[in-house]
Amino acid sequence: MSFEIEQNRIIYSEDGRKLAEVTFPDAGDGVVDVDHTFVDDELRGRGIAAELMERVASRLREDGKKARLSCSYARGWFEKHPEYSDIIA
Repeated sequence: MSFEIEQNRIIYSEDGRKLAEVTFPDAGDGVVDVDHTFVDDELRGRGIAAELMERVASRLREDGKKARLSCSYARGWFEKHPEYSDIIA
């Protein structure tokens, strides 16, 4: 199991297979758009999507960026984690 951080996405892999990801392309002026979260059916219910969101939130905070949330999962996750409200655009 491993998480890979690329420029605008974080990928979860097992045995070399990409099984989950969250994408957050640049939206300009220090803002990214968290626009897509995907978790393969075989991993659902294991907290992988939440781990992806935690990693995105931490990365954005480290980079001094803000997030626009067009992904419904991301909106729900951030509502449940007010400790990251400072990074919402």
